[in-house]
Amino acid sequence: MGIKTSTFLKIFTVTAFGLAACTAGIGSLPAGKTDPALVTEPAKVPDESGQPEIAEQPEAEDLQVADRGAESEGSSQDVESNNAGFETTGAEQGLELLDPEEPPPSGAEFQFSTNFSIHSVPYSEILSGGPPKDGIPAVDDPKFVPVEDAGEWLDPLEPVLLIQVGEEARAYPVQILMYHEIVNDLVGDLPVTVTFCPLCNTGIAFERKVDGEVLDFGTTGRLRFSNLIMYDRQTETWWQQASGQAIAGELTGKTLTFLPVSMVSWEQFKESFPDGQVLSRDTGFQRQYGRNPYAGYDNINNPPFLYRGPATPGELPAVARVLTIDTGEEAAAYPYEILAEVKAVNDTIGGQDVAVFWQEGTASALDDNSVAGGRDIGAASAFSREVGGRTLTFSHDGEKIVDDQTGSEWNLLGTAVSGELEGTRLKPVVAINHFWFSWAAFKPETRIYQP
Repeated sequence: MGIKTSTFLKIFTVTAFGLAACTAGIGSLPAGKTDPALVTEPAKVPDESGQPEIAEQPEAEDLQVADRGAESEGSSQDVESNNAGFETTGAEQGLELLDPEEPPPSGAEFQFSTNFSIHSVPYSEILSGGPPKDGIPAVDDPKFVPVEDAGEWLDPLEPVLLIQVGEEARAYPVQILMYHEIVNDLVGDLPVTVTFCPLCNTGIAFERKVDGEVLDFGTTGRLRFSNLIMYDRQTETWWQQASGQAIAGELTGKTLTFLPVSMVSWEQFKESFPDGQVLSRDTGFQRQYGRNPYAGYDNINNPPFLYRGPATPGELPAVARVLTIDTGEEAAAYPYEILAEVKAVNDTIGGQDVAVFWQEGTASALDDNSVAGGRDIGAASAFSREVGGRTLTFSHDGEKIVDDQTGSEWNLLGTAVSGELEGTRLKPVVAINHFWFSWAAFKPETRIYQP
């Protein structure tokens, strides 16, 4: 069934305005700065049926997406130890290149020097999101402030992306990522790129070294299955954010290394890491940080915007929130609706024993007109259950998460805060927040967790 025209137009108006807000400068830029987002391409408009005018897409069975992993060399041992044995390395085995004569997406050849004759996905699946190349500008020279300074402009329940490399913890406020989508950073000695796609609710961090070369990423202004397509500035290869895979250009088939990242509240971050660092609003661009240009987008009754791809399995609403884990052998999705009820999950995925924790107290960034004002949707994190040679099981006793073996209490970030195991930290696994439609498009074989 098609979307009602009035419903579609409401979503179209909100989201098109959001994309424009993310590209348009607010006020004047600092001296010497040029905002690349001076001109935007028009977003697709609905036809008489209320649907956007988009070319027909191939059937779902024709789509091929590689498992997440990494083809890069020199992965950081600091973060490798935190991946708890889950697959973060892959190869180009079985990669099928498509017709080198297929025309690339409209306008791409004028904006990019990409070798578009090499690609692994049909170009008909790629749509313009509205902005041109770098129209949503990445943060290439990130500055950081201490926790006490960031507290002046961050609210307690406001979401941030948390990355920890060794003992160094950094918070990347979603209110900033909303307007930039990519931050190219160096955490310790590790080159990372921190990414956020508002249309899919995906906050993902990657190591940005491939075959020994450090890459810098920008936005293409294109989407596939509503998901951000990035490009690297060294080869102008196009990369799919959701899979971490290069899909067009010289590096097609390579896959970035995923790093553990959690979307948690500002309050959780500052309490856990009082000496942590926070991405500054001093980005070199003037934006209305803190304002949500996608207000109402995550209404569970609304369809996703600019999505054309495989039909979304009906087990969950399209924009239901899920925490996802992919071991390479098996993929699983943990619906937030279930996590909010049980609060602690013990599961085995691809032979790996995992725990998933949920805790209330994190706002939706995509609900209210302000990022901080969204409804409380909670936060979820995932860890290995292996501690000191034994496998723990976890439960919620009505007030807190405890392990059944020692009765120790654990927080959302996998640290025992009291009891026999106090101070012990569980090893995080790569677990990514998605809307269900987004994850199912790339991982249709996913198992949905049921208690």
